[in-house]
Amino acid sequence: MAFNAELNVVGSTAEIVLTGELDASVASSFMQTVEKAAEHSPSKLVLKMHGLEFMASAGLRVIVFAKQKMGSEVEIHVVGATGPVLNTLKMSGFDQAVYLQEA
Repeated sequence: MAFNAELNVVGSTAEIVLTGELDASVASSFMQTVEKAAEHSPSKLVLKMHGLEFMASAGLRVIVFAKQKMGSEVEIHVVGATGPVLNTLKMSGFDQAVYLQEA
């Protein structure tokens, strides 16, 4: 399945809906979407991962970049991560740096 990252901004919340497979070949697309979200100076970034089937370490690097780009005061919420995506977050320990929410 092809990767897609769709940005929606409502008030002070930026939401990125991720679908497909996030690996090194498409991580730059995700990074560009994060940069667009940062332009809105949100207080909260929500990453909706219901439709994300796979996330490689390149995807984790973009989430780390998002945390650095937006600053420590911006909350990052990961919503709907399951299976291999959730395992990647937990094995890296990055689940401790974001708010994990079920679907």
